[in-house]
Amino acid sequence: MQTSAPSSSPASTPGTRDRIVLAAARLVQRQGYVGTGIKQIAKEAGATLGSVYHFFPGGKEAVAVAAIRHGDEEFAAILREALDSEDDPAVAVEACARLLATALRESGWTEGCPVTATALETLGTDSEIQRVCADALRGWQDLVAGRLLRAGLARSDAHEVAGTVISALEGAEVTAQVTRSEEPLLQAGRQLARLVGTYR
Repeated sequence: MQTSAPSSSPASTPGTRDRIVLAAARLVQRQGYVGTGIKQIAKEAGATLGSVYHFFPGGKEAVAVAAIRHGDEEFAAILREALDSEDDPAVAVEACARLLATALRESGWTEGCPVTATALETLGTDSEIQRVCADALRGWQDLVAGRLLRAGLARSDAHEVAGTVISALEGAEVTAQVTRSEEPLLQAGRQLARLVGTYR
């Protein structure tokens, strides 16, 4: 999942806070939460360490939370675009997988999902990071469920199938990143399309 710069001014030039969030999101995508340091975030953002703590008094965790929320919004936008690109929900779900595969390949296999990466690294903690990761996953599931509901699926079926779609795409994205191949995502897309098609 690639990350684009948030816009915060009429000239579309990101401010210091936005640069920090974007830098953190990119670094977490590439090297994980644990492997990303606050000084590295500041350097990548072209900001001083003081600026980072000015905007994020909670330090690294606070920056990570903002970065995860940014990643959540990015992925939700990709999901909406793909889900709305086709009339047939099965074809739309497969389009999601293709879009993710293309974005991952174009990033050189380095920019996976910061939500998944961070969630796995902070498992077992009762932290805000875990809560925003869970919120992101639930939000994506709700987006898919909404699309399936509009296609006529029963509410209970739509929710369960949507959960399967998000779980499969997230797992396939990790596998694609590790194997440096689009095929795991393309395979998942084809099989998810078949699954959705059985409910039509």
